[in-house]
Amino acid sequence: QVQLVESGVASVQAGGSLRLSCVVSGYTYSTYCMHWFRQGLVKERESVARIDSGGSTEYADSAKGRFTISQDNAKNTLYQQMNSLKPEETAMYYCAEHFLPCDLDGTWPPFWGQGTQVTVSS
Repeated sequence: QVQLVESGVASVQAGGSLRLSCVVSGYTYSTYCMHWFRQGLVKERESVARIDSGGSTEYADSAKGRFTISQDNAKNTLYQQMNSLKPEETAMYYCAEHFLPCDLDGTWPPFWGQGTQVTVSS
């Protein structure tokens, strides 16, 4: 069974930065796509960043220029660096994994982290 375990700093002042981590264990696809999803109180769950097994990345418009998704294959760890955070980005953040292609076409990944509550205070 694939397991994704998240950790990281969860509280920050507006304009500050934090980094989330997601450690994958049990089994990983040889070709895959990893996402960071965000679920706010009044917004639907959305992918804010993704990276595939070849290192190709893509970001939601709201994240471009401020968020960076990366991976350390030796540590089986996915990261998300988030800079210049805004109060409206207070949300649950989830890492998730699925087989390629990265476009989900209306589906959801089968494997998810437990979620990290990120609070951005003004």
